[in-house]
Amino acid sequence: MTVRRLLALPLLGALLAGCGIRATEVPTDFGAAPSRVPCSLAGPDLATQSSRGVPVQVFLLCGASLVAVDRAVRVPEGTPDARRRVIVAQGLLDQLAASPSAAERAAGYTTYVPGALSVSGPGPKDPEEALRLGTPPSRLTSYALAQLVCTLSDSAAAEGDGSVILGGPDQGRLRRYECTDDVRDRPGTTQPPSSDIAGP
Repeated sequence: MTVRRLLALPLLGALLAGCGIRATEVPTDFGAAPSRVPCSLAGPDLATQSSRGVPVQVFLLCGASLVAVDRAVRVPEGTPDARRRVIVAQGLLDQLAASPSAAERAAGYTTYVPGALSVSGPGPKDPEEALRLGTPPSRLTSYALAQLVCTLSDSAAAEGDGSVILGGPDQGRLRRYECTDDVRDRPGTTQPPSSDIAGP
């Protein structure tokens, strides 16, 4: 009986080898699964956001694209519409310039909008929907301009047609900028389409 068992061991080993199984093989550890999908965030707490102000969205850069994230802007009750637009626009700029939260940074979000960027309403001869930035749009990076255009054009600070009229300080030339799919997908290489606004 002992001889039979000894003879059976090599045969069993050969069968296991033929099936691609090694008796002494150590399982391979491929590491833990990723804990977070890039550009993926937990759903916002709308009740909490509402308590902080008017719910809005801003576009941050994640990977090579612009992605909308939820924010809130405070607007005093009873603010006239013209003033309300400027307050919302300034609130959006402040949110864009602020550093993303720890969770957003971990998910890959960032921003290129410079700090202390101001915005004002239209000048005496400007269209009523125009917004004037403290820095001329032409001096912003392509990423920052794309963030601004896509955020403002999709907000209560604009007319709701997917575009926004922007200019620099004083009485510089105004241009109408549009946020398109190409701009959202490739903000580093695709400038927002724009056209001159004729003067009075």
